[in-house]
Amino acid sequence: MANKRVVNQHHQTFESIRQFEADGSEYWLARDLQPLLEYTTWDKFKRVIEKAMEACRQSDHGISDHFSQTVKMVDIGSSAKREIEDFRLSRYACYLIVQNGDPSKPVIANGQTYFAMQTRRQELRDNEAFARLSEDEKRMAIRNELSEHNKHLAAAAKDAGVETPLDYAIFQDHGYKGLYGGRGAKDIHAAKGLKKSQKILDHMGSTELAANLFRATQTEEKLRRDKVSGKQSANKTHYEVGKKVRETIADLGGTMPEALPTPEASIKELESSKKMPGKNKHPKI
Repeated sequence: MANKRVVNQHHQTFESIRQFEADGSEYWLARDLQPLLEYTTWDKFKRVIEKAMEACRQSDHGISDHFSQTVKMVDIGSSAKREIEDFRLSRYACYLIVQNGDPSKPVIANGQTYFAMQTRRQELRDNEAFARLSEDEKRMAIRNELSEHNKHLAAAAKDAGVETPLDYAIFQDHGYKGLYGGRGAKDIHAAKGLKKSQKILDHMGSTELAANLFRATQTEEKLRRDKVSGKQSANKTHYEVGKKVRETIADLGGTMPEALPTPEASIKELESSKKMPGKNKHPKI
């Protein structure tokens, strides 16, 4: 019971220093977080922040999206003030800081629990919002997320040695072949009856898009985690991940992606109708 009281106390304290922008977005100030995590000097705490920023960069998140440098005014006596360095931190930045903090401090463990728990709560809220969307809204939401993750995948593939546009096209084809039972992008394109200018991702339902999103995110993580080097190895990795996703779908009794129906309207058509006056706007997730 004592440990639970301590954890709850820390959670309440983390909540108490949370601040909000005018648009309602939350942030924490590093100078407020420092004493809570029991760092007595700014220099020591800044080293932890720098480690967290490096972890953010390694995970391919934009550092400036989570760590914003700012200043704080402090009294120095005789009504005078001076500026000292500070950072505005996102929830993810705080999570990375406590992950890179001194593990011998009980407050660090409690901080990890707090930020992990709050992040999971946000994910659950997002999932509930997603479940309320229509099929077309789900398609647009997943397609947008897949577009972003494909940028991260391209960066990870480039680091592995996939350099030219032709190299990347071959790399992507290996992922499709793994997921679609040997069918490459051209085969999928033909099976959907698409014109040359049309993109296959714009003509997928939400279930098929979700399978491709999982393929893309897991391939990116594996390329970075395993430090894959060389385009042949990268191609093999993409194929193996795609194949594993396909096996998982089979194990769950799901429909293979190539057997899923092609929606009548493309993503571009849905986006165009969304922009037309009088049309209902689709909620964001």
